[in-house]
Amino acid sequence: MKAWRLNNIGDFALENVEDIKPAKGEVLVKVKACGICGSDIPRVYQNGAHKMPLTIGHEFAGEVVDCSDEGKEWARKKVAVFPLIPCGRCPSCLNKKYELCSHYDYLGSRRDGALAEYVSVPISSLMEIPKGVSYEKAAMTEPMAVAVHAIRRLNAPKDDYVLVEGLGTIGLMLTSVLKAYGYKNILVVGNKEFQFEKVVELGIDENNYIDCTKENVRDAVAKKTDGEMVAAAWECVGKSETYEILVDVLKNEGKGCLVGNPYSDMTLSRDIYWKILRKQLWITGTWNSSFTHEKDDDWHEVMRLVKEGKVDPGKFITHTFDLDNIIKGFEIMRDKKENYIKIMCVEEG
Repeated sequence: MKAWRLNNIGDFALENVEDIKPAKGEVLVKVKACGICGSDIPRVYQNGAHKMPLTIGHEFAGEVVDCSDEGKEWARKKVAVFPLIPCGRCPSCLNKKYELCSHYDYLGSRRDGALAEYVSVPISSLMEIPKGVSYEKAAMTEPMAVAVHAIRRLNAPKDDYVLVEGLGTIGLMLTSVLKAYGYKNILVVGNKEFQFEKVVELGIDENNYIDCTKENVRDAVAKKTDGEMVAAAWECVGKSETYEILVDVLKNEGKGCLVGNPYSDMTLSRDIYWKILRKQLWITGTWNSSFTHEKDDDWHEVMRLVKEGKVDPGKFITHTFDLDNIIKGFEIMRDKKENYIKIMCVEEG
């Protein structure tokens, strides 16, 4: 079968590899759609993976085409796949906080993932795709669940001002879910005309868009909120300066969630640190999502929103390529050749 193999940093190629059979407790999925995550770019071109050679790709959906005895009930079902494989033994796992597992495995970064024709995955990672939801939309479940998880971390009142800082893939998805949940006063911070157009398309008042290349974000927030500032904010960039802005725009006892993967070491100025203390802020972090097989986990919540038409993840797919040509998507993201949100590898038919 064909698979994109990361052999070393920068050594990334489509190769013919041995066909795989599902291991005990696993099923074989024919990959129908696989998104490129922002984390895949430094994985391929800068930092490498935990284990190489490796087939990357962790945002995906497909059809179950081969099963071990335990997985026969999944035969021919359309599935989305939770890429984090918990150990099942640590305290977090025993409390069903699988995203906090101390000894997890991970499809596409620690074991072979889905940028291939087929991938073997644990039965426990499967979620059936509801009727009417395409493979492409289902492959967006993983990043959208990250956005849902981040919103739930803060549980902010829907009538208060909230702010999303950074309008990449997760920031835009987070904004979309906030709209679906009925938040009335959403401020967003971006730096591209393309981002402005996209949030207006999502229903954000154009006056609630703050261009951080042209405005001081704190001053703009103060003006738009009549000095009240925001009750909750999500930082979706991962830079020291945007972390400091998050602290600056929160009102007393406000809540902030750090979502963006860090670009480099983070630093915090003394004045900003004092503001965390003096305003008694609540700062939390997030990196993943909950998948417990229960109806209230983040993955089921995303599927509910999509099935009911509350959010449309298809709006965020800006580029599609087949498996042979998906390298073009990596180059677009690496070189920032053009505007994009989600670039996806799609298998036709």
